[in-house]
Amino acid sequence: MFRQIQCFIAVVKNHSYTQAAIECHLSQSSLSQRIKELQASLGVTLIKRKGRSFELTAAGDYFYQHSQELLDQVDHLITETQAINTHTAETYTLKLGYLRKFGSQEFLEAVAEFSRQFPQVKVQIHSDSYAELFTQVREGHIDLNFSDQRYELSSAFENEFLTSADYMVVVAPKAFSADQSVVDTTELADLPCILIVGADEYASEQTYYREVLGIQSPFQIASSFGEAQMLATTGQGYIVVNSRTANQINPSTNRVLKLVDHGRDLTQHYYAYWKKDNSGYYIESFAQILKEQFD
Repeated sequence: MFRQIQCFIAVVKNHSYTQAAIECHLSQSSLSQRIKELQASLGVTLIKRKGRSFELTAAGDYFYQHSQELLDQVDHLITETQAINTHTAETYTLKLGYLRKFGSQEFLEAVAEFSRQFPQVKVQIHSDSYAELFTQVREGHIDLNFSDQRYELSSAFENEFLTSADYMVVVAPKAFSADQSVVDTTELADLPCILIVGADEYASEQTYYREVLGIQSPFQIASSFGEAQMLATTGQGYIVVNSRTANQINPSTNRVLKLVDHGRDLTQHYYAYWKKDNSGYYIESFAQILKEQFD
C-alpha cells in the first residue's frame, strides 16, 4: 500500500496522471492500476475521473492531506534507521540541556547510562535557565531538554513527563509559629521573595512567580544560593524551592514550609522535551533512560 499511496499523492500533486506516471517511473496504465488497487483496499472512492481531468471526493481530499504526513513520517523513519547503522563517534553528537536550578543527580545518572549503552555517541551538556533552554531547543542548538513546565505544553514538541515536586519556601528559623508547616502566598506579601537569577532572567522569573505561583511579594536578587540562604536566615526574605531541592537547605539555619496560593497546592512538573521534527533513535533512547531514573 505504501507504493500505492505514493502514486496517489503524485497524481493529486501534479494534477495529472501523465506527469505522475513520469514521476513514479511507471506507465500510465500501471499508475491507474495502482490507484484502483488503493481504492479497492480502502473500500472508498478517492478520485472521480472526468475525461482527461479528475476531482477528489471528500474521502480523497481527507486521505490526501493525511497521507502526506504519513509518508513524511516513513521517510523520517527510514532516515533514522539508516543513521543508526552509519553514526560513529566521529559523526554524531547528542546535545542535551538541563535546568540549572534542578538537582542534576538523575540527569547525570542518565547521561552515564546512555554513554555506557551507546559509547559511539558523543554527548554535550548545557545547563541554563528555562527561557534560554527553550530557545536553544527551538532553534536546534539542543536536541533534548530537561526542564520544568512553565506554560502550556506545545504540540510541536514531544513532551515526556518525568516527575513532580511540591513548591516550598525557605524562611528564617523563627518565622511563623513553631507548629506551622504550610504557608500561603498571602502571608508572604510583605516579605521580599529572593530570586537567584541573572539580570537577563529577572523579568521572566518575576512574571512566572506573579502569574503562575500567585506571589505578590516585592523581589530582590541574590547572586548565589548561599547568599539567598543567609538573607532568609536573617529574616530579609524567603526563597522558593521545591520538595526535591529542599534537601539542600540546612535545617539548623532555615525552615522549609510547604507553599500554597490561597489554599491551592502549587506543584512543579518536570519534562524531557524535544522537537517532533528532530526526533530520532538516540534522542528517544536518552529520554527513556532519563525517565527510568524517576520511576
